Amino acid sequence: MIQFYFLSIFFNVVSGYVLAMEDKEREGLIETGPYFSLNNETVRLVLGILTLVSGLLKLLSSIQGDIPVIGDLLPAVLGLLVGFILVFDYYRTKTSIGSEKSELVEGIIAKNKRWLGFAAIASALLHFLFPTVLFL
Repeated sequence: MIQFYFLSIFFNVVSGYVLAMEDKEREGLIETGPYFSLNNETVRLVLGILTLVSGLLKLLSSIQGDIPVIGDLLPAVLGLLVGFILVFDYYRTKTSIGSEKSELVEGIIAKNKRWLGFAAIASALLHFLFPTVLFL
C-alpha cells in the first residue's frame, strides 16, 4: 500500500535524523524550538514506536509490481533497527536495572547509532527515488 510506503520513508528520515544529529543537539550546535524538540524523551519514544510499526507493516506490504518482502527489505529492516534504538534508549533512561545483555546491546548501539541514522536517511531517500528496485 502506498500509505505504508510514505510512512516508512517519513519515519525513516525523521528517526534517522534524530539519531544522526543527537550529539550535535545535546551540545547545543543545533537550536531547537521552545515547544518541540526531537530530543524530548516522549517524542523519541513515540517516534520509535511509530518507526517500528511502519517498518513491520512495510515488511508485510509492498508497492504494486514489486516483489513482496524482498522488494522493501532494506528500508523495513532499517526502520525496525532505528525504531528499536529509540525505544531502547527510552527504556534505558527509565530503568535502573542493568543486565549484561542490556549493556552489550547498549555498547553495540552506542558505537553505531549515528551511522545507522545516516543509513536510514539514505535508504529512505533511495527508496523514495527508486520505489521498485529490488532491496530498496
